[in-house]
Amino acid sequence: MSLNTPSSSVPSNTSRFQVNVINESHDSCASVSDSTDPPHYEETSFGDEAQSRLRISFRPGNQECCDNFLQNGETAKTDASFHAYDSHTNTYYLQTFGHNTMDAVPKIEYYRNTGSVSGPKVNRPSLLEIHEQLAKNVTVAPGSADRVANGEGLPGGEQADHKEEDTAGVVKFGWVKGVLVRCMLNIWGVMLFIRLSWIVGEAGIGLGVLIILLSTMVTSITGLSTSAIATNGFVRGGGAYYLISRSLGPEFGGSIGLIFAFANAVAVAMYVVGFAETVVDLLKESDSMMVDQTNDIRIIGSITVVILLGISVAGMEWEAKAQVILLVILLIAIANFFIGTVIPSNNEKKSRGFFNYQASIFAENFGPSFTKGEGFFSVFAIFFPAATGILAGANISGDLEDPQDAIPRGTMLAIFITTVAYIGVAVCVAACVVRDATGSMNDTIVAGMSCNGSAACGLGYDFSRCEHEPCQYGLMNNFQVMSMVSGFGPLITAGIFSATLSSALASLVSAPKVFQALCKDNIFKGLQFFAKGYGKNNEPLRGYLLTFVIAMAFILIAELNVIAPIISNFFLASYALINFSCFHASYAKSPGWRPAYGIYNMWVSLFGAVLCCAVMFVINWWAAVITYVIELSLYIYVTYKKPDVNWGSSTQALSYVSALDNALELTTVEDHVKNFRPQCIVLTGGPMTRPALLDITHAFTKNSGLCICCEVFVGPRKLCVKEMNSGMAKKQAWLIKNKIKAFYAAVAADCFRDGVRSLLQASGLGRMKPNTLVIGYKKAWRKAPLTEIENYVGIIHDAFDFEIGVVIVRISQGFDISQVLQVQDELEKLEQERLALEAASKDSEGEEGHGGIRGLFKKAGKLNITKPTPKKDSSINTVQSMHVGEFNQKLVEASTQFKKKQGKGTIDVWWLFDDGGLTLLIPYILTLRKKWKDCKLRIYVGGKINRIEEEKIAMASLLSKFRIKFADINIIGDINIKPNKESWKVFEEMIEPYRLHESHRDLTTTEKLKRESPWKITDSELEAVKEKSYRQVRLNELLQEHSRAANLIVLSLPVARKGSISDLLYMAWLEILTKNLPPVLLVRGNHKNVLTFYS
Repeated sequence: MSLNTPSSSVPSNTSRFQVNVINESHDSCASVSDSTDPPHYEETSFGDEAQSRLRISFRPGNQECCDNFLQNGETAKTDASFHAYDSHTNTYYLQTFGHNTMDAVPKIEYYRNTGSVSGPKVNRPSLLEIHEQLAKNVTVAPGSADRVANGEGLPGGEQADHKEEDTAGVVKFGWVKGVLVRCMLNIWGVMLFIRLSWIVGEAGIGLGVLIILLSTMVTSITGLSTSAIATNGFVRGGGAYYLISRSLGPEFGGSIGLIFAFANAVAVAMYVVGFAETVVDLLKESDSMMVDQTNDIRIIGSITVVILLGISVAGMEWEAKAQVILLVILLIAIANFFIGTVIPSNNEKKSRGFFNYQASIFAENFGPSFTKGEGFFSVFAIFFPAATGILAGANISGDLEDPQDAIPRGTMLAIFITTVAYIGVAVCVAACVVRDATGSMNDTIVAGMSCNGSAACGLGYDFSRCEHEPCQYGLMNNFQVMSMVSGFGPLITAGIFSATLSSALASLVSAPKVFQALCKDNIFKGLQFFAKGYGKNNEPLRGYLLTFVIAMAFILIAELNVIAPIISNFFLASYALINFSCFHASYAKSPGWRPAYGIYNMWVSLFGAVLCCAVMFVINWWAAVITYVIELSLYIYVTYKKPDVNWGSSTQALSYVSALDNALELTTVEDHVKNFRPQCIVLTGGPMTRPALLDITHAFTKNSGLCICCEVFVGPRKLCVKEMNSGMAKKQAWLIKNKIKAFYAAVAADCFRDGVRSLLQASGLGRMKPNTLVIGYKKAWRKAPLTEIENYVGIIHDAFDFEIGVVIVRISQGFDISQVLQVQDELEKLEQERLALEAASKDSEGEEGHGGIRGLFKKAGKLNITKPTPKKDSSINTVQSMHVGEFNQKLVEASTQFKKKQGKGTIDVWWLFDDGGLTLLIPYILTLRKKWKDCKLRIYVGGKINRIEEEKIAMASLLSKFRIKFADINIIGDINIKPNKESWKVFEEMIEPYRLHESHRDLTTTEKLKRESPWKITDSELEAVKEKSYRQVRLNELLQEHSRAANLIVLSLPVARKGSISDLLYMAWLEILTKNLPPVLLVRGNHKNVLTFYS
C-alpha cells in the first residue's frame, strides 16, 4: 500500500473521529516488494476530543511515504479540496462520519433535560426533517449539516435556548467529605459511648454481636437499595425524598418526604438535648448549675442550636469543615478507649469491674443475663437507632460532585467501618469489665473467704452482694464504663460532644435540603414558599429557619422521651420505602431500570422492606401505628390532589406490566355472554366538538366497557398526519380533565369511510376490542354532498360486515359545537388582548414624564400587540355588544343535556327486532347510572292484535328471566297498517328531489338518467320496499303517540340490505322514523346473544 502526498493542510478542528487514509490508485511513492498480504484497514474509531488528529495506517517500511503527508501532526489536505469519492484521481477517504448530513451522531447533549445544570440541551433533527425531501428553495451552507450533526446548532438556524448556570463558587463534595464522613458521624452517636456497654452486659457478647449484625443487615440492605436507585440516573438534591419519589411516584415520595424532613428537624432537638444533658452533668459535678437541671438543658440547648444554625447558614463548606473536625475528635475518642483497654488497671478501676483483657470475663460475659423486664428485642430496640444515619450523605445529594459514585461508595464503606467499630468496642469492653461491681476497694477476697465463683472471684474481688442489692458499677449499672476504661476520661466526654453535635449538624443540614426539594416539586401547594434558595449553592435559608423553629420548640416544650420512638420509626419508614422502591423498580421490569451499581437483589430488597416494618413494631408498636397513619393520610391527600408531575416512576411501569399481563391473560379466556359489555367506537371527531354524543356513550360504558373516541383526518397525508400528531396529547388530556373514561384514537385516510373501516378493524387490543359503533345522526344529509352520504351509510354497512353493532344517536339540535368553540376561543383571545392593552396603558400612565409615548410602545412590544389600538378597542366593543344567544345558546344547552340528572321520567325501549339483546341491554345499563336511576323502563314490542295479552305475559316472563326491571310493557298490534295520508305525504315530499321517475320516461332516457344519476331512488326500488317505507312512517306516528314525553327513546335500527336499498332512501327512512322526537338511540346489535338467563 502506498500513500500520496496532499498539498494543503486540514484545520485541526474539522475532525472528531480517527479515520484511515486509503489510496485508491495503483501508483505508490515507494514500492513494497515481496509482499502479497492484503492491505490492512483499521476500524473507524471515536476520538476523545473534538480536536483529535487523523490516524494513518501504514506498514513497516512505508513510513517514509507518509512523512510528507503529515505536517506538524496535521493532515495536509482539507475535506473540501476533493470529492468524497472520485474514481479518476488519487482520492483519500478523509470524510468524517456524520459530515454533510442532517442525521446526527449520538451525543450526550441530546439526552439532557431542558435547563440541565450539567450542560446545555441540544435538539437533534426531527424524523420529519431527515425523512422529508429537502425544500428546493432552501440553501444549505457548507458545513451546516455537520454543525447540526455535531450538536453545534439546529436546523433552520434555530439554536436551543439555554442559559448556562454560573457554577463558579459552587461548593461540591467528593465521596469522602460528602458521604463517608457524614454517614460515619451520624451512625456513631452517644450510644457508642454510654449505652453499648449496657447492651453487651444485658445480651452478652454473642447476642450483643448478633444485635449489631441484625441492625447492620437492615442498614446494609437499605444501603444496597439506595446505591442501586442512586446509580439509575442523575440524582438531584433531596436525598431520600428524591430517590423514593422518582421511583414510586409523588404519592409515596411526597408523604415520606414530609415526615422525613420533619423527623430530621426534630432529630436536631434530640441530639442537642443529648449534648446539653452531658454538659449539665458536668456542671452538676462541679456544682456550677445556673438555674435547675431542666432549665439549664433548655438554655444550653438553645445556645447550641443557634451556633449550629450559624455554621449551617454560613455555607456548606464551613459545615463540612466542622464535620471533619468533629470526626477527628470522635476517632481520637474511640482510639483512646482501645488504648485504655491495654493500660494496666489500678485498684480503683478493679473495684469498679475493670480488669483488662481476661479470658474468664470474656467467657462469663459471652452469654446473656437479662434483667427483669428486658429481653432480646427490647435491647435490640434500644440499640437500633444507633445504626441509623446511613442517609446523611444521600440527603445532600445536590451538593455532591458525582452522587452516582459518592452515595454507594461512601454509604457502604461507612456502614462497614461503623459496624466493625461497634463490634470491636462491644467485644473489648465485655472482655475487660464484669457485669456487676460494687466500686469498693475493700471487697477483695482474703484467705478462707468463700466466693460465688464468678470471674471477679478468680481475679481477687467479691462482688456477690450485687446479687441482693443494687450496685453502681459494672457493665449493667454504669453508663460511664467507657470513660473509666479509656486512657484519658475527658476524651470520651469530647467524643460524646462530637457525636451529638455532628449528628445534630447533619440533621440540621439534611432537613432543609430535603424539605426544599419537596417544596420545589410543588406537591404540597402551601409549602412553595420554602422552595426558594439563595446564593451560589442555592442554600435553603427559609428551610433552615423553619428547622430552627421546630428544633427550638421541641427543646423548650416537647417531651423527647415520647417523641423519640416516633422519630426512629419515621426514619425506618423511609428505609422501608427505599427498599420497596428498589424491589418495585426491579419487579416492574422497566427497560429504564439500569442501575450501574449491580450488587443488589430485588427479593433481598423486599426482605429489607419487610424487616424495616417489623423493626418498627419491635421498637415501639404505637409509634409504628402513628407513623403508618400519618403516612397513609399524606398519601391519600397527595393522591387526591394529583400533582401534575411525571417522573417515570416504577408505579407507572408496573401499571403497564399489569395491564399487559391482564390483557394477555384475557386473550386465553373465551368470550361468554354473561360477561358481555358494550365496547364502543364513538365517531366524535375531536371529543370536545361533540360532547353530547360522548356523554351518552360514556353513560353506558363508564366503569364497565371500552370507549374509544375516534377522529378521521381526511386530506393530504402529510398535512393530516402533522395535524393528527399535534393534537393527540391535547385531546386525551381533555378527556382526562373532564373525567371521561375513554381513549382517543385518530387515523389519517384518503376518505372518511376508509378511515372508519381502519378503525373498526384495528382498534382495541386482544379481547378489549370494540363491538359497537356509535355515530351521531347526520342531520343535514339533504344539504350534504352525495359522497358524504355514501360514506355515512357505507360505514353502517361496514360495521355490519365486521359483525359490529351500530348505535345512531339523534338529538334535536345536533351534536357539532365546533363553531361555538371557535367563537369562544376568539372571545378569549380578544379578552386577553384587551387586558394586555389595559396593563400597557396603566404602565404608560405610571411612567408619564419618564419615557412618554416611547415607553408605551415599548410595553406594547413586550406584550406582542401588533394591531393598532383603535381597531382592537373597536373589535372588543363589538364583541361585548353581542349577546350569547347569537352563538346558538340552544346548541350549547343541547350539548350538555346528558351531563344533567334526568329526574323522574321514562326510557322507552321499542324492541321491535331481536338483535341479540343489545337494544335492551343499553337502556338497562343506563338505569344503573346516577343521572338516569330515576328513569323507568317502558318496553314496546310488536305483536298481533288478537294475542296482545298472551304476548305481554310472554315478554314479562322473558324480562323477569333476564332480571331486568321494567315499569310497563306495551304490545303494539297496529304497526303494519298504513300511515295516515299527511305523514306519507311528508315522506314523499322528502324523497321527491332524489327520485328518478323512470316509469314516466322511455327506456333510452331511463338508461341515460341511471348512468348520469345512479344514486337516485328508482320507482321500482320504491315499489319493492313500499311496505318497509310504510312501516317507518307508521312507527314515527306511534312514537309521537306513545313516547313524545319520554326522556330517551331506544329504538331498533332498520337494516338496509346491501344492493337493494339506496343510500338516500335509507337516510329518508331514518329521518322520518326519528323526526320531532326526544333524544333517540337507534340500536342494532350483531345478532349474537348479549343477554342470558342461565347462571
